[in-house]
Amino acid sequence: MNKSRAVLACVVLMATAVEAQPGADAGTPLPAPVAAAAPVAEATGPVDVDMVKRDLDATRKELKDLREEMRAQLANQSAAQGWQEDWVPEKRKLETFVPSGYFRVRPELFHRMDLGRVAGLEDPSGYPLWPRSPASTHDRTNAGVNMRFRFEPTLNVSEEVRVRMQIDGLDNVIFGSNPDYAFSRAALAGYGWDQNQFGIFDGSQAAPRSGVNALGDSIAVKRIWGEVSTPVGILRFGRMGSHWGLGMLHNDGNCQDCDYGDTVDRIMFVAEPLAGIYISPMLDFNVEGPSSTRSLNGGQPFDLSNSDDAHSLVIAIAKRDTESQTRAKLDAGQTVFNAGIHFTYRWQKNDPQDFYGGPFGADEGQASAGTVGGYVPRDAKLFMPDIWLKLERTAFRIELEGAAVLGEVGNRATSGATAYTPGYNQGLGIVQFGGVLQAEGHLLDNALTIGAEVGFASGDIAPGFGNHPRRVVKGADNNTQPGDIDGPQYACQSTGGCTDPSIRNFRFNMDFRPDLILYREILGGVTDSLYFKPKANYRIADGFNVFAALIYSRAIYGESTPSAHRLADGSIASDPNLGIEINLGARYETEDGFFGQLQWGILFPLGGFAYTQPVSSGQVPNQDSAQALRGSVGIRF
Repeated sequence: MNKSRAVLACVVLMATAVEAQPGADAGTPLPAPVAAAAPVAEATGPVDVDMVKRDLDATRKELKDLREEMRAQLANQSAAQGWQEDWVPEKRKLETFVPSGYFRVRPELFHRMDLGRVAGLEDPSGYPLWPRSPASTHDRTNAGVNMRFRFEPTLNVSEEVRVRMQIDGLDNVIFGSNPDYAFSRAALAGYGWDQNQFGIFDGSQAAPRSGVNALGDSIAVKRIWGEVSTPVGILRFGRMGSHWGLGMLHNDGNCQDCDYGDTVDRIMFVAEPLAGIYISPMLDFNVEGPSSTRSLNGGQPFDLSNSDDAHSLVIAIAKRDTESQTRAKLDAGQTVFNAGIHFTYRWQKNDPQDFYGGPFGADEGQASAGTVGGYVPRDAKLFMPDIWLKLERTAFRIELEGAAVLGEVGNRATSGATAYTPGYNQGLGIVQFGGVLQAEGHLLDNALTIGAEVGFASGDIAPGFGNHPRRVVKGADNNTQPGDIDGPQYACQSTGGCTDPSIRNFRFNMDFRPDLILYREILGGVTDSLYFKPKANYRIADGFNVFAALIYSRAIYGESTPSAHRLADGSIASDPNLGIEINLGARYETEDGFFGQLQWGILFPLGGFAYTQPVSSGQVPNQDSAQALRGSVGIRF
């Protein structure tokens, strides 16, 4: 900006201030300083008001052009400032304690989510498609309300040093799930009251306590990590969230409707060797095994063995813009191109299978050698490349993420007792691929967005989808059989080798949700699938949007679907088509943090969910459409 423009800006501001003086009209006396200057004005002649207004209008136009020019210049500046904005939120003049987070309440209703697979129509291993009501076989509607308070404060020690954390209170606790009278252990431990013998008399809730009246505590400290800004980058260390790209593989679960999220114990450093180019080496501590910790005694624990650790070396290299930089570029009519690669190498020599495979117990780490649980010489390694691309302009956005999980497990044994037993310790190969492509166009002055999404997750020919691979099934040697809904995705025999020695089904992160019913609720995630999703969003007013989507889903292998069944000649018949789902919704949010959302979905199951197993007399398999109604209301701060 040159000096003349700066002077011009000052003149306009002064003129505007004088024009806004309360005594500026002819009928009101001017303040003393202005009145004193009146003779000077008279001596120099009358003022041409029209000319002054024309000059002011021209000046305002030039200032507007100047602002546009400055905005374009800012968009092309080094990303150093944006880097600080993205990784180190603005500290509001270094407030020592900066709170943030949200509180949400979600009413939900699910109807006929079993798709007609009622009692007596379980899969060959005895599992239903959807959890059944323990009260009545005719009860096929589930309704309730759950909540979460997420607190994410930042403690600023200085301009360069800060501690950040994530704390959840009453995380996904169902309304009415902790009545005072419930569970004798609560009353005996003094956590509840025994005044009420029948639930109908109970009018109060008790705080959830793990192992007493709930599976989790009312408050959970989920993440704490430190950040230090240095002249060459940012150091982060502690327990933190992990996210990359669209969140297809690595997802921190920080969205307002998320429930899971990847949390890692990590040491990482982020450097910016070139403007807008970021390099982040990371070290993750995935598994440590038994430690020296004793219950309630405190003190400094240590890892009993380094040979049972699973660690990850991660490197992320990206060219990316922060949100503010992206907005500035788009407003200036420029193109935003971001891209990066995230690569993980993970390894483990020995697996403390029995230690982690059983229920948690006290003094586990103090047991004598050989009694802390059997070890499996796992000799496992994984290679996980993940590529992300994004191209965006004012009128459109195209974003792509593709990933693979490659490697091997040297010993598949599930307990120390079988770690060296032939037929139980075969090796397995890991070959998995997945990807998501999103494209959208903006119309009607960006009020209308029309887009499409395609997702692919490689499958495995083994029966079942593989989102729950630890499920115990009834096939020989715990191998799945045609018609099973889920289970292990390899097939090995105790009498010899493996007829299917590979695990090939890629699994999307559970917080990546393309729909409301099929993948989110019934299958538990995207795997062994190809889906197509046209969608639209319309902004009715600022903060008020309506949206809709249509999702067609198909299995990669029909043998993985519940419709698979063996014919008389030994071949497998199946249908890979899973369903067609319609999702509709509306969302309203305000600038002061309130948000509300209502979504409805209906799933029309296709042949992949047809019941093809033999049925007892009088039962007629019938495919029902499933419906979900999900609301969400909350406050961000």
